[in-house]
Amino acid sequence: MSRSDDRIAAFRRLHSEGCFVMPNPWDAGSARALEQLGFEALATTSSGFAWTTGHPDRSGSVDQVLAHLRTIVDSVGVPVNADFEGGYAVDPDEVGANVARAVSTGVAGLSIEDASGDPEDPLFGFDLAVARIRAAREAIDRSGSGVLLTGRSEGFVHGRPDIDETIRRLRAFAEAGADCLYAPRIESIEHVSAIVAAVAPKPVNLLVNAPFMTVAQAASLGVRRISVGGTLARTAWAGFLGAAREIAGEGTFTRFEGLPNVDGLLGS
Repeated sequence: MSRSDDRIAAFRRLHSEGCFVMPNPWDAGSARALEQLGFEALATTSSGFAWTTGHPDRSGSVDQVLAHLRTIVDSVGVPVNADFEGGYAVDPDEVGANVARAVSTGVAGLSIEDASGDPEDPLFGFDLAVARIRAAREAIDRSGSGVLLTGRSEGFVHGRPDIDETIRRLRAFAEAGADCLYAPRIESIEHVSAIVAAVAPKPVNLLVNAPFMTVAQAASLGVRRISVGGTLARTAWAGFLGAAREIAGEGTFTRFEGLPNVDGLLGS
């Protein structure tokens, strides 16, 4: 069994029981640090990566993202899940082709979402959204890799907070072959519980980007996987900007105290 096969198998085992946290690094250093802290799996973040290039979220090309995936995968020994946005295409066949390229980077999982990028009509139509998940599933199956596919519905992110429609889409994504289901920005116990029940026995990913729930509470609701999106990257930006603004505005350096030994953490 290859190293990639081992990580895919380990990733699938994590989804079989319990609840695990899969934090989101934005570069090789943050990935290695999270691995050192004992996390058993990691996930990329499209926003965190975009900010490292000096651009807002959803700015990168598929080639840039594929290179980033290889960098993260090669920097750690734990499974890596790819935030693959909408597959960097609209047409299902093109989504499938890009998914096949992502699988070749060594990721253990990847997600495909239904956000269209059109502010006037922010979600792909139902049939097209399902066809795109099905195309991703078929591409993974053709690869023989066993990479875990997550289907994401983005209504609560893009101004369409309809729990019934979200559940309808997630159920359809599950039927189309998604192994895990995910609706970012779901933040009520009632909604989390409804999604878990609706797609059972398939696992559910919960985004925690504010202190509204603990790991223990999520586990008690039946959540299998927790991710944090770009929020760890934003906490790093908060520290950086706070210190930089103090220097620029006050000419003082009080934030340069109690800082971590990063070399020690990364093993040098």
